[in-house]
Amino acid sequence: MTLSLYIARRFAMTVGQVFLVFFGILMLIDMIEQLRKFSGKGAGLGDAFHLSILNVPETLYRILPLIFVMGSIAMFLSLARSSELVVVRAAGRSGLRFLATPVVVATLIGLMAVAVLNPMVAATSRAYDDLSARYAADGSSVLSVSDAGLWLRQGGSYGQTVIQAGRANFDGTELTRVTFLTFGEEGLPVTRIETTSAKLVKGAWILSGARVWNLNADNPELSVKSWPDGTRLPTDLTPERIRDSFGTPSAVPVWQLPNYIKDLEQAGFSARAYRLWFQMELAQPLLLTAMVLVAAGFTMRHTRAGKTGIRVLYAILAGFALFFLRNFAQALGDSGQIPVSLAAWSPPLAAVMLALGLLLHLEDG
Repeated sequence: MTLSLYIARRFAMTVGQVFLVFFGILMLIDMIEQLRKFSGKGAGLGDAFHLSILNVPETLYRILPLIFVMGSIAMFLSLARSSELVVVRAAGRSGLRFLATPVVVATLIGLMAVAVLNPMVAATSRAYDDLSARYAADGSSVLSVSDAGLWLRQGGSYGQTVIQAGRANFDGTELTRVTFLTFGEEGLPVTRIETTSAKLVKGAWILSGARVWNLNADNPELSVKSWPDGTRLPTDLTPERIRDSFGTPSAVPVWQLPNYIKDLEQAGFSARAYRLWFQMELAQPLLLTAMVLVAAGFTMRHTRAGKTGIRVLYAILAGFALFFLRNFAQALGDSGQIPVSLAAWSPPLAAVMLALGLLLHLEDG
């Protein structure tokens, strides 16, 4: 137990140190990028730091597998140089039994990352998007999905309009059971439009079965009017802006993803990317474990055996290959070319099997 606790502490400290190094480097790079983007918008050094502290956690979370492979390599090399691996083997503990502790720690950290770090990253990502949109002053359209259906917001010279629809087609350009609520300059609603359907065509909504209420009238119900089918309602929305308003699946906390996927599918949109991200988050602890085993397969040997630099290079290349294989599988799953579960689980499972095969060959011949 004492040895296991010592190994666990060394592993956690090494991974933590690599994490902090990456955090410092990414902060410097991102602050420079934020200053470049928003210096003309009145953002100073403090604003750039604020934006970076909100944006960097998402990048760190995405490269967490690479941080683990780097930390694992550093720990195994440190133990090999100090001959601690030789002492452990001389005490009768095999290499595979020695690896049980780092694997358990990596799995626990992976579970904590999914359960705790993921919601924090989602919150900082949303805060960064809101703050950067405020600096860029282009946040006139927003899309959200809830139990009540689809919600959109559009801007224009006539003011802000909130759109609520019971259902939409795949790209949000055809809405059914739609309500348009237009607000004046004072922020109060001035017009309400209800339609059976609305279709986005070349900068305007084409309405069908529209009824209009003037909310500034003494009795809005007496002012209701019917518009003929085909009436055009100008809008600054485009299919691309509606699609981009979804943001990324990483902006939704993992605990809320099942309900969000359900709401998204009920609104008529494809939730494949969100279902894939949810499965990938569930597979994250296994991926981190695979990174530890990959690093161990190349570097858990005594430095006197020689070719340490080559083995470290192989371990880094193997870790990056696994990382990019996972991203490639994600792209295939996102496009529907392979099933979601296969895209999410096959890379870490394959990496674990290959790394275990290499370790069994090196340890037991």
